[in-house]
Amino acid sequence: MKVVAIVGSIRKESYNLKLAKYIQTRYQDRFELEILNIRELPFYDQDIENDPPAVVKEFKGKVADADAVLWVTPEYNGTIPGVLGNAIDWLSRVDKVLIGKPSWIMGASMGQLGTVKAQLHLRDILFALGISSPLLPGNEVYVGAVHDKIDNDGSLTHESTVQFIDTVVDNFIDWYNHHTR
Repeated sequence: MKVVAIVGSIRKESYNLKLAKYIQTRYQDRFELEILNIRELPFYDQDIENDPPAVVKEFKGKVADADAVLWVTPEYNGTIPGVLGNAIDWLSRVDKVLIGKPSWIMGASMGQLGTVKAQLHLRDILFALGISSPLLPGNEVYVGAVHDKIDNDGSLTHESTVQFIDTVVDNFIDWYNHHTR
């Protein structure tokens, strides 16, 4: 299975990017994960949506070619970051590459609640017309107090969190295989 990860933070030392890289390494024998860069995407502009810049075409092409999308989002002001919303805007227009594309969500923050509000908003967005991305139900991954659960190398060290993510990965693969039959 080929999965692309879209990380909603462009900060170089982002905990969410570290989480995506951890998933990429830990489960490399289960699926191929490519972490996409949204830093260079221009602001969505309807005037150029039919002939967007090359970086947008490449981004959309990678999502279109993937079997599934892993969304890894921080929470900014109780919702998803603007850069993530911008990426979704590009994906939801013209060729609408997310329609029918299986998705799952994770997020990490230094707060105790992880990214609960952001993930709730992202779930609503993924069900919107023009996106319609089926979403793994009931397997929310909110990594709260991430700074206490991850080491300097980006490895999760909190055993119950690791075990929970192991379960969610198993559940996603089973759900994906059932969903795509």
